[in-house]
Order: sequence, then C-alpha cells, then structure tokens
Amino acid sequence: MGSVLELTDVTITRNGTKLLDAVTWSVEDAHRWVVLGPNGAGKTTLLQIASARMHPTSGTATILGETLGQVDVFELRPRIGLTSAAIADRIPRHERVDDVVVSASYAVLGRWREAYDEVDHERARRLLAWLGVGEYADRTFGTLSEGERKRVQIARALMTDPELLLMDEPAAGLDLGGRESLVRTLDEIAADEWAPATVLVTHHVEEIPPSFTHVLLLRGGSVMAAGPIGETLTSPALSETFGLPLKVVRSDDRWTARADR
Repeated sequence: MGSVLELTDVTITRNGTKLLDAVTWSVEDAHRWVVLGPNGAGKTTLLQIASARMHPTSGTATILGETLGQVDVFELRPRIGLTSAAIADRIPRHERVDDVVVSASYAVLGRWREAYDEVDHERARRLLAWLGVGEYADRTFGTLSEGERKRVQIARALMTDPELLLMDEPAAGLDLGGRESLVRTLDEIAADEWAPATVLVTHHVEEIPPSFTHVLLLRGGSVMAAGPIGETLTSPALSETFGLPLKVVRSDDRWTARADR
C-alpha cells in the first residue's frame, strides 16, 4: 500500500478563525474513508485541501506524491475525482449530460472549444450507463432529478480514472429511496479492487456504504478520532464528536445512530 494523501499538522486560518487545527491524517491507496462531523467541523475545508483547491496556512499537505505549494495544481487536479454541491452549482444547466462528464478530461465545467476523441465520449457513456443514467446522456443537466445529477457528477469524477476520489455529501437532498440506491452504488465502487482511494464526507452514519474501511471524526476543525471503522466508530467517540449522547449500532454492515436516552 502507498500513501495517496498525507496531511501533517495542517492548519487553515481565515479572518483569525481556525477552520482546521493541526490536522494530521494519512490515506492509503486501498483505504475507503468516511469523514463525519457536525456542521462547521471543517469537513468541506478538509476536502478543499485534499482536492488541491486550497493551501494550508501552516503544515504540509502531500497529494499523490506532490506537496502543495511545490506543484502546479492544474496538473494535479485532473488526477483527483471530486463531487460537491459547489461543483454542481457551477455546471451550466443547458449542458448536455455527456459533455458534463467528458469535460472532466480538461478539468473544465462547460464545453468551450476543447476537442475530445470518440474514445472519450465512449468512456463517458459507459460510466453513465454503469451508474444507471446512460439513457440521459443527450439530455441537459438541468432537466435531471437531484438523484440523477448526483450520479452524473460521480461519472464525471471517475472520467479521468482518478487516483483519489473525493465526495462531499453526495446523498444530500435525496429521499430515502434515492439515498439507498446511491449508497448501493457507492458500495459497488468502493468494493472494486481497482477503485481509487476514496473519501466520503457526510453528516449521517446511515449513509456509510458497507465496503468503507476507515472513519475520521472531526469537530471544530480538530481530529477527534481516526482509524479502522469497526474500532473507531463507537458510541463514545461519536457522542464526543457531535456533543450529544449517541448510541451507534452496526447491523448487516450498515450503521445507525440515535440519541441515547
């Protein structure tokens, strides 16, 4: 196993506030991590660092063997697959779904004058079909449901065969059926031995796919706990992370959490 992401004492400070505070964290190429924490914990900021879209105020961030501040991030970013609400908001609603996916090859949002080979379009359509939205390849992004858009974003994130896959709350806004369908898809991706190292950010333990191997718990920009999920995702650890007595239960490789009364 090799390290694809290595953070050492990473701190992010904005307007005198620490968004991340001395975070040290390592992701290996066979790992499937879930990042949990309350609102304002620093989860999205962590992914901004991991996706080479933000530099540490202090500390060192090494991604795919390259250290931020010593590498051209525009060459690094295509090696990282990323889904997030911020990216979704920037996708032109009139863009064809096929183009939303294929344009990841140039790490751009919105087709312009770049040229793609037929093999690129074939790969985009294979990914869309695998994710269950192949029939929408010629529709516009704005006509899709929220669940369909989530799947298109994942196809886009996988388009460049990334070495690191980052997903920021991919199930946000989905109903129960949509969430369970997406969790099943994410589990299939994570279980594939050829899949990239993966990091999934969520608020809810119910959204953790069974194949995920590790968990990082964040609160107030600090790491509360990190390690193998079966050992680390405990009731005391989750209670401390969310500041509320919680009971965590694992059943059939899925997790649930509720207030412990």
